[in-house]
Amino acid sequence: NYFLRIEVELLGKGHSDLGEVAPEIKASERRTAVAIADLEWREMEGDDCEFRYGALMSSFLSTVERSRLQEMLSLLGLETYQVQKLSLQDSLQISFDSMKNWAPQVPKDLPWNFLRKLQALNADARNTTMVLDVLPDARPVEKESQMEEEIIYWDPADDLAADIYSFSELPTPDTPVNPLDLLCALLLSSDSFLQQEIALKMALCQFALPLVLPDSENHYHTFLLWAMRGIVRTWWSQPPRGMGSFREDSVVLSRAPAFAFVRMDVSSNSKSQLLNAVLSPGHRQWDCFWHRDLNLGTNAREISDGLVEISWFFPSGREDLDIFPEPVAFLNLRGDIGSHWLQFKLLTEISSAVFILTDNISKKEYKLLYSMKESTTKYYFILSPYRGKRNTNLRFLNKLIPVLKIDHSHVLVKVSSTDSDSFVKRIRAIVGNVLRAPCRRVSVEDMAHAARKLGLKVDEDCEECQKAKDRMERITRKIKDSDAYRRDELRLQGDPWRKAAQVEKEFCQLQWAVDPPEKHRAELRRRLLELRMQQNGHDPSSGVQEFISGISSPSLSEKQYFLRWMEWGLARVAQPRLRQPPETLLTLRPKHGGTTDVGEPLWPEPLGVEHFLREMGQFYEAESCLVEAGRLPAGQRRFAHFPGLASELLLTGLPLELIDGSTLSMPVRWVTGLLKELHVRLERRSRLVVLSTVGVPGTGKSTLLNTMFGLRFATGKSCGPRGAFMQLITVAEGFSQDLGCDHILVINSGGLIGGALTSAGDRFELEASLATLLMGLSNVTVISLAETKDIPAAILHAFLRLEKTGHMPNYQFVYQNLHDVSVPGPRPRDKRQLLDPPGDLSRAAAQMEKQGDGFRALAGLAFCDPEKQHIWHIPGLWHGAPPMAAVSLAYSEAIFELKRCLLENIRNGLSNQNKNIQQLIELVRRL
Repeated sequence: NYFLRIEVELLGKGHSDLGEVAPEIKASERRTAVAIADLEWREMEGDDCEFRYGALMSSFLSTVERSRLQEMLSLLGLETYQVQKLSLQDSLQISFDSMKNWAPQVPKDLPWNFLRKLQALNADARNTTMVLDVLPDARPVEKESQMEEEIIYWDPADDLAADIYSFSELPTPDTPVNPLDLLCALLLSSDSFLQQEIALKMALCQFALPLVLPDSENHYHTFLLWAMRGIVRTWWSQPPRGMGSFREDSVVLSRAPAFAFVRMDVSSNSKSQLLNAVLSPGHRQWDCFWHRDLNLGTNAREISDGLVEISWFFPSGREDLDIFPEPVAFLNLRGDIGSHWLQFKLLTEISSAVFILTDNISKKEYKLLYSMKESTTKYYFILSPYRGKRNTNLRFLNKLIPVLKIDHSHVLVKVSSTDSDSFVKRIRAIVGNVLRAPCRRVSVEDMAHAARKLGLKVDEDCEECQKAKDRMERITRKIKDSDAYRRDELRLQGDPWRKAAQVEKEFCQLQWAVDPPEKHRAELRRRLLELRMQQNGHDPSSGVQEFISGISSPSLSEKQYFLRWMEWGLARVAQPRLRQPPETLLTLRPKHGGTTDVGEPLWPEPLGVEHFLREMGQFYEAESCLVEAGRLPAGQRRFAHFPGLASELLLTGLPLELIDGSTLSMPVRWVTGLLKELHVRLERRSRLVVLSTVGVPGTGKSTLLNTMFGLRFATGKSCGPRGAFMQLITVAEGFSQDLGCDHILVINSGGLIGGALTSAGDRFELEASLATLLMGLSNVTVISLAETKDIPAAILHAFLRLEKTGHMPNYQFVYQNLHDVSVPGPRPRDKRQLLDPPGDLSRAAAQMEKQGDGFRALAGLAFCDPEKQHIWHIPGLWHGAPPMAAVSLAYSEAIFELKRCLLENIRNGLSNQNKNIQQLIELVRRL
């Protein structure tokens, strides 16, 4: 009566419902008010009753949820990132924590611990356990109320009753946070590009991905389309498993049947456990969806109810392993469908079938489902035989059968602890039957379209993202044939640049010749100027001008959106795009080099962002060359600002090409101009350590660097970019003095070092020169090997040449197990074999360098001590059989130890003398 009287008074004052004055009502009173609202709803009639109920409940509980979200953000230390969002660059900074395998001690450590482990592809990233024995004294956070499953009445004046039935408290510093709450809080605090990185890493770990992110604070839910744009998966269609059955596509664009699992009211069965069992082949269950039987899985969810997660099954082409013959999407709604009607409505519109887990079907639930009578989706009910009201359930099910167009085969009974295997087989059989019949197939883009119609916010719909997409489409719609586009639009590359690079190489070699003929020198200079004048006679094409406008945007976000859109847009239209199974990748290149022209691509190179930047570099190179020769007044320069644009891209985390993959040469003026601009922008923070990786293609160099530092080097592509790329990592200001540098410049050799034999002539000489250049620029070099004695001869040449100069970087030899997870690391004698005097190949290398019998053991050259950690064994990347394999925990832990060792060597000064950017520029010119 008390609350009804309040409601009457409020309505008399013009208030529409209790939600408008919820702050005036005590937390202990809200519960009874909700109970009254629920009773009133049960008396409602009419088709729109569920919407009236939803509006009442949403407005009434918004204040409660708002305060819970704010308290959770405050608890995790994320409240400061609600206006200025946490960026990807913030999360990748090198700090003191990067060198230690620390455990979180307070809730504010949890977001950073999660990001650090996720970057390293650690399977334990979702574990939010804290080390409680070292917690500082902390005041408990303010308690807040929450609804429970059932309605309980008490006297509002009874404080004891209010305490007993009060809401569950938010986690305090000594209470672990539910991992789903941590994920939601972190995503709400991150910008679009960090959200995208989180989704990408979660996909590699085979974690379920967030699809709809709840946000009660701002009264909207967000469909995360942009966050999943960068995820590309591979699979084999079945049968047969062959070249033609291999597929590679974006999860956003590929269409697949979707199956949703939801809970109605209360269910004694776990949706997430059931989904994991359905997705897991054999008896090895992978916890794709976090569930209540995992560590901290029983902790109450505070802000993540309403979250929709998605995961996929992808076939391997092997009938003994594949659960389904084609890709299938599985969706999981966290929380009750009655409280999250909008998300449930979305799932019914995009799914081929919806599985509803419940113990009770009451009048309220019946009315909710009755409103779905026009839906064409198939519905299945999963009940518990020992819970709920059996007769009531049967009565409502009989009413729903004609409404939802189901029969008794659509009602399943599951005992919580028994017959699990047979029940999982039954669910798989139902899914298989739906797949064989004509069914709805949707992409994530299709799902986003349905979400927009229902009023959900789609992250990709922001103005900056759409402007960048429009600009990308203006460029890519003109690309009908990749080769023709390069020839017509990227005119300074190809033959003109290849000839100019060859002339510059000959001219450089003359500087080291004894008494070089002046006539030949003049002829080379004349030919070079002629080629550069020919290049400078062109204007940038319309596509290049559009690209330059895109990266010149004053909005940093729009610029980053544009670059991501360009990467994906070019990947969709560029030809030729060979779709080859991973095991065939190494067969695409010549095994020994033979008579291959040094300028001839080793595999078809797809059109990418680097080609547009190469074009800009060639405009700058040609213009600079003419200015140096006095053929062009400096005041008439048009492209002097290009290096500044490129340096800004490097600072935002884009890998830039250091060695041109087309001509296999370095555009020195362009690279030094870029580094000069970088020096200007970094001002006093320009101390650098250069870390490079070399090794034959296919040994996991790019994956190693990406896992170690969160970088974006291209991986796993049969026809990816061939050049050497560099990416900049920032060292946190508080740690730079201790580490001895402000930034780490990481250089990835990509596919430049192909392992050509000494008999390969020019190809071998070119690879040896490139290896010398990359290692000579470095303070630390990671040499990636597929076998313990597989050191390419070109790298041995580089050792010998660098020994002459006195510059020897710190070397770390990494043996990567590319196939079998169970293969143990090299035994001590295996390590010694790697460092012992080499065989015929290395002796040939020594003779070519005119060192003859003076060639010493590798241990002497590289300052390697087999008893110290200069040689690393990295376990296999995958745990299980791709494409459903997760990243091995052993791989992640080994990569972290290697990273820790590299940073320790840098801090202890074992990485040769650190340099500033100006010194690096001089070294580039000299080498």
